[in-house]
Amino acid sequence: MDDKMMAEVCLPTTDLTGDLGFFSGVLGMRMLSIFPADDPAVAVFGGHGLRVRLERGQGAPGRLRILTDMPFADGADRLVSPGGTVVDVAGLTQIVQRPPTQHRFVVRRLADQAPWVIGRAGMQYRDLIPDRLGGSIIASHIRIPDGGPVPDTVHFHRVGFQLIFCYRGWVDVVYEDQGGLIRLSAGDCVIQPPEIRHRVLEASDGIEVIEIGVPAEHLTEIDHDLTLPTPDLRPDRRWQGQRFVHSRAQDAVWRASGWSGLVARDTGISDGTQGVAGVRVLRRGGGPTAPMRHDADIHFTFVMDGTCRLQAEGQDARDLSAGDAFVSPPGMAVCLAAPSDDLELLEVTLPGKVALTT
Repeated sequence: MDDKMMAEVCLPTTDLTGDLGFFSGVLGMRMLSIFPADDPAVAVFGGHGLRVRLERGQGAPGRLRILTDMPFADGADRLVSPGGTVVDVAGLTQIVQRPPTQHRFVVRRLADQAPWVIGRAGMQYRDLIPDRLGGSIIASHIRIPDGGPVPDTVHFHRVGFQLIFCYRGWVDVVYEDQGGLIRLSAGDCVIQPPEIRHRVLEASDGIEVIEIGVPAEHLTEIDHDLTLPTPDLRPDRRWQGQRFVHSRAQDAVWRASGWSGLVARDTGISDGTQGVAGVRVLRRGGGPTAPMRHDADIHFTFVMDGTCRLQAEGQDARDLSAGDAFVSPPGMAVCLAAPSDDLELLEVTLPGKVALTT
């Protein structure tokens, strides 16, 4: 920051005399200057990381936000100064609460050509759950057509759960207290515990990832002070009870999944999040498929390879192929009929431990 420059927010006031006491007393800011002395028309205050210039006269009322986790203004969440300035009071730690899940059966097919939109750092996003189940979850199919360095910065998310699954290609990422560069190749995944600092460095041509975030709307904040990688390796560190998990496809062990006709590779994410969420990769196993039910609050499935026919209770059958996704509500009977031998699915559940029944 250039110490030879500064910026002021200019606010009109219809009652400068009243605002002098309000800004110094109620808001706890310090008066820096006032003029002219015989009939003040301008006063400048500083405090809370802000410099405010009050100018006597008419105009649309200004608005400020005070962010604090300390008791303030007797708990009021909105104040109005004598001169008309509106002051909103909010928590310093901005956390978006996860709303209750609005359970629905949702199918999103790649062939339907839902639009790709440009998101953070130039990445392209496709929404896999358009209604986001009432705001409880967001599932994004993300791609970067041209490989190379990614224009990212060190940042973190105020989120309850976040998964990054590398679908195609590879991507290099660095994480706080997790050693040096981590390369995610196709089939690898990580969870990003709440507020862990990280940065995307470089990606291959045609990189595609699946990103899951809970809740759907959450804050992303830039950390301008931290440099990654950090010097310490702390694999057991926890952020809000969750530890960093890096699951590699090359280490896969396939076991019975509980789903008829499918086997599973467990990523260890249920243990890493202490049961907040579970992530598995499912493949075609032996034997026939049959209708199954689950008791998860959220059950999301993305088709990575192969084909199958989705038969859900009370719904028309749908043919699924790579790039398609669906969400089934708890208690609904679902069958993945006629699975191809190369069928491979990404399954995400909240909570992590789910009961399956026929």
